[in-house]
Amino acid sequence: MGDVLLAGPCVRAVAAGAGSVVMLAGPHGARAAELLPGVDRVYSWRAPWIDLEPPRVTRPMILELSERLRRLRCDAALILTSFHQSPLPTAMVLRMAGIPWIGAVSEDYPGSLLDLRHRVPDDIPEPERALGLARAAGFDLPEGDHGGLKVRRPLPDVTPLVGGEPYTVVHPGASVPARQMTPERSARLVAALTGAGHRIVVTGAPGDAVLTRQVAGEHGLDLGGRTDLPQLASVLAGARAVVAPNTGPAHLAAAVGTPVVSLFAPVVPAERWAPYRVPHVLLGDRTAACRDSRARQCPVPGHPCLDGIPDAEVIRAVAELTSAEDAVSNRMESVA
Repeated sequence: MGDVLLAGPCVRAVAAGAGSVVMLAGPHGARAAELLPGVDRVYSWRAPWIDLEPPRVTRPMILELSERLRRLRCDAALILTSFHQSPLPTAMVLRMAGIPWIGAVSEDYPGSLLDLRHRVPDDIPEPERALGLARAAGFDLPEGDHGGLKVRRPLPDVTPLVGGEPYTVVHPGASVPARQMTPERSARLVAALTGAGHRIVVTGAPGDAVLTRQVAGEHGLDLGGRTDLPQLASVLAGARAVVAPNTGPAHLAAAVGTPVVSLFAPVVPAERWAPYRVPHVLLGDRTAACRDSRARQCPVPGHPCLDGIPDAEVIRAVAELTSAEDAVSNRMESVA
């Protein structure tokens, strides 16, 4: 989901210069693709060379995908990958589908698989990496679009879920355990934030229901599994701040303009994956032994890079971000 949301500026640039945009994404990313401005159709496919729990590669599955893509009759394709992924397997399938022009960021020599082999500097934010590819392909953002993350509006009314009082969201889960606090540590953090005067709403996917129930405990409102993606976007949009690890909902918060306290494990570079173009505070030990390891399970006993963050630092970060938001709101009210 996070990968797709970070591709938003690139998608809008392509949409500004194309008659129609089709987005092919994995099952988790497809839901986010439906939220992106500029996307006309979404196709979901689980790529064995990208998925964290990849299916076996078979000849029939590859032929079926290439036939689906052939029927779309696309004029061109841009392959958007994270910095550690190769676009070349996807490029091969696109060639099999007869797509005449293909561009991608590729460190590997692509031969004739790519018409545009784009190169980017190391450690630039992922949205800029993808947008740079669009620009190299001749697309650019329309006038007035400053390149931040966005979702389609309007979002659904979630007042029946969250109530009418101000709240702060804690989203404890992430796609891999190494990027999130342990459940026990997250539960203590929710208790501490509540003790500091914050009303806490705990969010999570249906598969996170056990986690969110434990983390919310007696202190937070547990919304784990109770929202679809547009509703989650609306919950995040209504929050004063969001406390989350490096995960899709942190980028969703950025896309709806909500400040983020990012509990960032250094297994991937913050320069690439920090909340983009939204007020945020990065917390966590950036020099931990797991740095740049892309580990899925924490390799350091005690998970110190995240579990070692003091409650006081998180409380201070939330106060810093919400005070800044309050100041902006007060200025806007004064002007009105």
